[in-house]
Amino acid sequence: MKILLVDDTKTERLIISVYLEKLGHSVFCAENGHQAIELFKSSNPDLVLMDVMMPEMDGHEAARRLRKDESDWVPIIFLSGRVAAKDIVAGIEAGGDDYLTKPVDFTVLGAKMTALERIAKMRQKLLEVSSELEHANAELKKIVNIDGLTGLANRRYLDKQLHDEIARSIRNKHELSVVLCDVDLFKKYNDTYGHLKGDDCLKKVAQAMESACKRTTDLVARYGGEEFMAILPNTSAKHAVLVAEKMRHAVESLNEEHSASNLGKVTISLGVYSTVPKNEEDSELFIKNADEALYDAKEGGRNSVQLAK
Repeated sequence: MKILLVDDTKTERLIISVYLEKLGHSVFCAENGHQAIELFKSSNPDLVLMDVMMPEMDGHEAARRLRKDESDWVPIIFLSGRVAAKDIVAGIEAGGDDYLTKPVDFTVLGAKMTALERIAKMRQKLLEVSSELEHANAELKKIVNIDGLTGLANRRYLDKQLHDEIARSIRNKHELSVVLCDVDLFKKYNDTYGHLKGDDCLKKVAQAMESACKRTTDLVARYGGEEFMAILPNTSAKHAVLVAEKMRHAVESLNEEHSASNLGKVTISLGVYSTVPKNEEDSELFIKNADEALYDAKEGGRNSVQLAK
């Protein structure tokens, strides 16, 4: 185990350190509470052996601060010549877990080290399990919010973000823009090249659209099927149209073959809607207006950007 030994007496530190090292433990020494707190942060010990009576900061105060700051539990054993009931209670209340009477009985200390080694092993296992659970939860959250095909955010996450961005725009009185996109003649693409090729096409379109959004605050998500949506916070209609044009150009530049298209390659149509929202329930209005603009873009010949009227 890694043991932090805190005692203001050099002789005590030396004697106890030698004994603990003979038992196979690593020992870090501090001579007061201030040093103990600093060493605790840097050495990450499995156990703290702490004298109670020390200058500058006593053991009880140091223990209280350690208990306040530590993210996981580390046993603290107090070393003291004061063993009255009130002294033991004070130590436990300060954050201590056990008491050893000074001068230290090394037979008792050795037995406690054996017991605490078992506790340290269990603690390490708990930390490993906790880390694995955190990783699993992060992966689960990712799965819940990410579209499995394209790697973009999914509709569930999109709806939440749109609601949040509307609320933020209301608070800050900022313009919010959305861009709704549809892959032109995608059914014919699937009929011609097959669904596997269609899935590959959607992945490429998703990557192209996302590459056109440079700000970390922008979100590109799969809306459903061959439709995608971008949320552009604090973005005017003029700049939203420019972003949409970049998306359109990025997809066109893929030069993905599409024999059923007039251009002979995959293209997208996009509808843009921008406003300063006034109601937190305006998400349906954003989608409705962007969808109508998208319809106009498709009716106007596709491969174009249309701003909502």
